[in-house]
Amino acid sequence: MHKRAFLALLAAAAALSFALPAGAGDYPDRVVKFVVPFPPGGPTDALARHLAEGLQPRFPAGVIVDNRAGAGGNLGAEAVAKAEPDGYTILFGTSGPLAINKSLYSKLPYDPLTSFAPVIYIGSLPNVLVVNPTLPVNHVSELIAYAKERPGKLSYASSGNGASSHLAGVVFNQMAGTEILHVPYKGTGPALNDLLGGHVQMTFTDILTALPHIQSGKLRALGVTSAERSSVLPDLATISEQGLKGFDVSVFFGIVAPKGTPQPIIAKLNDAFAAALREPAIRAAFTAQGIMLSSDTAPAALTKKMETEGARWEKVISEAKVRLD
Repeated sequence: MHKRAFLALLAAAAALSFALPAGAGDYPDRVVKFVVPFPPGGPTDALARHLAEGLQPRFPAGVIVDNRAGAGGNLGAEAVAKAEPDGYTILFGTSGPLAINKSLYSKLPYDPLTSFAPVIYIGSLPNVLVVNPTLPVNHVSELIAYAKERPGKLSYASSGNGASSHLAGVVFNQMAGTEILHVPYKGTGPALNDLLGGHVQMTFTDILTALPHIQSGKLRALGVTSAERSSVLPDLATISEQGLKGFDVSVFFGIVAPKGTPQPIIAKLNDAFAAALREPAIRAAFTAQGIMLSSDTAPAALTKKMETEGARWEKVISEAKVRLD
């Protein structure tokens, strides 16, 4: 080979090596930080830890769960959005930080659609509408009629302003034409305690939390909030089936990396999470929580979900004039 041509080839190879992201070829070669934007001990945290365990065989350096709670998930999401786009800091996001919060907060320190690179769409978790059994209703249609006869007299508890349990009630009032008052609490536990005590009449809460109270008769389940019935409560009709056609308020789960993360790393992450979700023990853990796992785990499926849910909730929140700052 002519010396000049050889030198040109070396220069091209050097330029290519600098163009490729550092460590892309042997990723992951160090610990991956899996950020959960909610406190330890909650359902999102539990799901993330199941996934982290499932990744260990494919991520030999380890995966650690890092809880960054605050501002409805915004603090953790911001931390990941501003992290190095190298695949070593990723977010276990929910519909709040990935779609809804941009309409609830006037100054979000990141943009769900431009600050992240979607990795995988995991699935969704419906809530269940439960009432105190002293309320003389057994079906959603009866609840609507009862509430319309008593505008402003019934109240529903939520785990906090902006939570899915709050927004489910917003959509319910909008679609049913009712005036059921919202009472926010600092978490699901206090909300359920007051519902069980009869201080509020109803709530929209996650199925796993409500199930023991439903089975004991301390709460009466009226309907699930998803478009399809839940495998955990297969005999319970959806709210949509009971007259509010199209009612669908579920929390979706997805994993994202910082924008600019190289595509080969996104592909490796997607393959690893998809493989973990195929593990029988992990699938069982997720379905036991009431999660409806997605059949489409491609990054594009999460992009579409974030776009459609963001647009949908922007309209709902604008009409209801709900703001958190």
